[in-house]
Amino acid sequence: MSNASLITQFLLLAFADTRELQLLHFWLFLGIYLAALLGNGLIITAVACDHRLHTPMYFFLLNLSLLDLGSISTTVPKSMVNSLLETRAISYAGCVAQVFLFIFLMSAEYFLLTIMAYDRYVAICKPLHYGTLLGSRACAHMAAAAWGSGFLYAVLHTANTFSIPLCQGNAVGQLFCEIPQILKLSCSDAYLREAGLLMVSGFPFLGCFAFIVLSYVQIFRAVLRISSQQGRHKAFSTCLPHLAVVSLFISTGMFAYLKPPFISSPSLDLVVAVFYSVFPPSVNPLIYSMRNQELKDAL
Repeated sequence: MSNASLITQFLLLAFADTRELQLLHFWLFLGIYLAALLGNGLIITAVACDHRLHTPMYFFLLNLSLLDLGSISTTVPKSMVNSLLETRAISYAGCVAQVFLFIFLMSAEYFLLTIMAYDRYVAICKPLHYGTLLGSRACAHMAAAAWGSGFLYAVLHTANTFSIPLCQGNAVGQLFCEIPQILKLSCSDAYLREAGLLMVSGFPFLGCFAFIVLSYVQIFRAVLRISSQQGRHKAFSTCLPHLAVVSLFISTGMFAYLKPPFISSPSLDLVVAVFYSVFPPSVNPLIYSMRNQELKDAL
């Protein structure tokens, strides 16, 4: 990559200027990180070890927990180490790896959430065809497609971003390396190439969003046609955790990347980054286990 000989490291945004606040940041993020490891680790263990949970819904949930573990491990540990050691530095290779892994895992998670919406649609709207449409082989292929699509998406954008000449210094205005902050360091209008690619590649994401919305429209219509109140409650209870996770994921991501420039500031960007990169992986296990008796029993 052309920038490797010019920039050897980047400087991440410091959480605070005083030593006390840096240590507070370290301990706070350590607690969140351990909670995310524990919650997602318990779900992975429960689904893997309990044969009662060997169903499509829990198979996709296991994949979601793996992606959550990966995404929070990509950003939080480096930020914690920097606060503990009072440094802002991250190597060029480390920054490239962080951008690649973050895009890979977050994109794969979005595609997987779309698949999980399809799973809920089939379970409620086409229950007699559930075993046929979502057999073990079909589930494995869909999960592999989500992971593979995220990987290709990450390769494309990481290679394109770091091939752009950077001449605006090496200070990244964020807790971790991400494409919008790297593009701010680009020379003149060189960033337009990646910006155009982001716009074009955004269409699959819009397609996934439309698919999720349409799926839940059909789900709610089917649930409202259920005559018994107990049946409606059971159907809603299987959908609400996924709907909550999707809403949290999309709302925080949209606010982070689509907010108007005039309300952007370093402190606001910092808070938003925590909400969309740290908060969902920590909260998702709680959302899924709170109203799920089968998962509670397995745990």
